[in-house]
Amino acid sequence: MSAVPEGVGRTALGAAMVRAMESRRRDRLFDDPYAAAFLAAARDVFGRESQGAAAFVGGVSGRAAGFWNQAVVRTRFFDDYLLAAAMAGVRQVVVLGAGLDTRAYRLAWPAGVRLFEVDTADVLDFKRDVLRRRGAATQCGHAAVAADLRGDWAIPLLAAGMRPAEPTAWLLEGLLIYLSAAEAAHLLAVLHEHSAPGSRASFEAGGQVPRPAGLPVIAQYTALWKGGLDDAPGGLARHGWQITTHDAAELAAGYGRSQGSGGFVVGTLPG
Repeated sequence: MSAVPEGVGRTALGAAMVRAMESRRRDRLFDDPYAAAFLAAARDVFGRESQGAAAFVGGVSGRAAGFWNQAVVRTRFFDDYLLAAAMAGVRQVVVLGAGLDTRAYRLAWPAGVRLFEVDTADVLDFKRDVLRRRGAATQCGHAAVAADLRGDWAIPLLAAGMRPAEPTAWLLEGLLIYLSAAEAAHLLAVLHEHSAPGSRASFEAGGQVPRPAGLPVIAQYTALWKGGLDDAPGGLARHGWQITTHDAAELAAGYGRSQGSGGFVVGTLPG
């Protein structure tokens, strides 16, 4: 069994905790049947804290609960974004900073979709081992690409079969905030360079969710934030992408939830 990821890679376990708890709700916005398996494989990291988080979110409102609910709304929005792109004919999906994302396994993809997950080797190895033990099967073509997103990540992505001449649906979920402004600008420039007309890209809008107080299991991750770009949508727009912003509070209301802050960006590269 591969070791539990360290540093920023460990933030993926925090996201898995959110997905596992949401999947237990009767009114869940999504179902991730594998998230709990990641937590079970990392009991030394989350044992007591996961129980504390469940009690906290179940009984407390405010900034920390807002952080939690934002992550739930974010997951559902990006699920819908990727499936909409696939239904519109995009057959290539790239998830940058994939972490313990299981969309290749849990979403109903149209035939012909190929999904590439890019993250560090320790994260991908841990995920692979857990999912193999669960007997999980992908619902689309799939490739895990080990790369540091602060470096030349496009080289191994291309080697894995990504085709820059074809439209791509890019997902940068919870990623940019962990990069410096220079690193985020470089990542978006490389993304644009490898995007064909008709490609899409989505990520959180500016004004990230607040740093919550009173929940160490989350605070240890927000301490790793580097800030990202002040105007990431503008960075894409300067490359000719058309930008649409979706308000998280409106989305939350539409999903039947009472909280949501910030928003999400979808950029489209015209043909």
